[in-house]
Amino acid sequence: MTDRPLLSRILPALTSTLGQTQAVLRAAGRRMRVRMGALTITGMLFLVLMGAGDVPAWVALAGFGLMATIIMQQAAPGSDEERSEEASRTWSPSRRDTGDDGGWRPLVDAMPDAVVALDHNFVVMHFNAMFEDLFPRVRVQQPLSHVSRNPELNEAVERAVLSAEPVVVDLFERVPVERRISATVSRLGGRDSRQTGLPFLIISLRDMSEQDKLAQMRADFIANASHELRTPLASLRGFVETLQGPARDDVQARERFLGIMSSQANRMTRLIDDLLSLSRVEMRVHLRPRGIVELNEVAAYVAQALEPLAASSKIKIIVTKSESLIRIRGDRDEIVQVIQNLVHNAIKYGKENGRVEVAVSRVLDGTPPQPRALVAIADDGPGIAPEHLPRLTERFYRANAAASRDKGGTGLGLAIVKHIVIRHSGELRISSVVGTGSTFSLLFDELGSRG
Repeated sequence: MTDRPLLSRILPALTSTLGQTQAVLRAAGRRMRVRMGALTITGMLFLVLMGAGDVPAWVALAGFGLMATIIMQQAAPGSDEERSEEASRTWSPSRRDTGDDGGWRPLVDAMPDAVVALDHNFVVMHFNAMFEDLFPRVRVQQPLSHVSRNPELNEAVERAVLSAEPVVVDLFERVPVERRISATVSRLGGRDSRQTGLPFLIISLRDMSEQDKLAQMRADFIANASHELRTPLASLRGFVETLQGPARDDVQARERFLGIMSSQANRMTRLIDDLLSLSRVEMRVHLRPRGIVELNEVAAYVAQALEPLAASSKIKIIVTKSESLIRIRGDRDEIVQVIQNLVHNAIKYGKENGRVEVAVSRVLDGTPPQPRALVAIADDGPGIAPEHLPRLTERFYRANAAASRDKGGTGLGLAIVKHIVIRHSGELRISSVVGTGSTFSLLFDELGSRG
């Protein structure tokens, strides 16, 4: 039989151990482990009580039940310790809150638009992946004013607090690209939202840039196409009327006119192809590319693809690669199109028996200087007068319209280059010396110099 003084010494020690064990388990945030650990220790106490021969079994059993009930209640969800633990998780600088208060967070995640939930203090409670795409640095427990400094958005949030209806406002951004975002601010929670854990305000953002671009492109396409197609169509119509009339039986005139008509038809085909290409590029200019492009490989690929064209023009293409890999975030097809357009122009407008140099390197650029990827395409042609340089990337602008048309130019190639470079957060720089040649430089933020 167990000695009562010994039992009185064991019980306080076991009780202290029980309290310490429960605190450690609760701090770990594992409710199941808390319950199992508490029941295990309670079971040990039950065995100790049963080992004391002068303690009736029903008393030990009742004590076991009472202690188990108290411990399970303390470890149950909603206890003060767990609420503190939930609060500490909420205040952690995690990218997104994964709590399950009321089950509303999965609804925010499933929304097709960018959505963020705010509390009464305009502090971020939760956001979905679309919102993170618009604001990559957003964090839970971050004030909205730190996420976006747009005054129209902050004003709309303040108006939504006093309005029973959603507040809609258009936000215009010009950096890094021009965009229009429609923001809707709705007051969701009432006075009791602090107790229920529900958000007070919901902001949904819809990027309207693509819709606006599409509408603008339709108008521009009609205007540009009608203007540029008018001349070749007038020529075709005139030649057709001549062949149907005075030159009907003139074999030499017919052959000459048919050759001109074929040339004009090819010009219209190139014009329409470039207009469609420009339209596709403009539709995607605000979408960030997600691929990885190695510039040395692309430069070599373009030079190889255009080698037959250069050989027919008696021009030599020289590629100078960087000693190490130079990678950027981008769309490979579009980067190929950019370099190909520039090399093609250099071949087309360069001098006979000349050379085109394509150099890939890493340079320090900006303030403060940062390493950037550089692709420079240089020719030794007649060069471009300084007054034309600022306007070269405008649609249908030609420094020498007659020479451009004779060589099949549409005036859209550099406009396409400009929009692709903008989409890749890059920069196009043009320098030229009349009588010496021109250099077109592409600058991109480098993803990494080692692969």
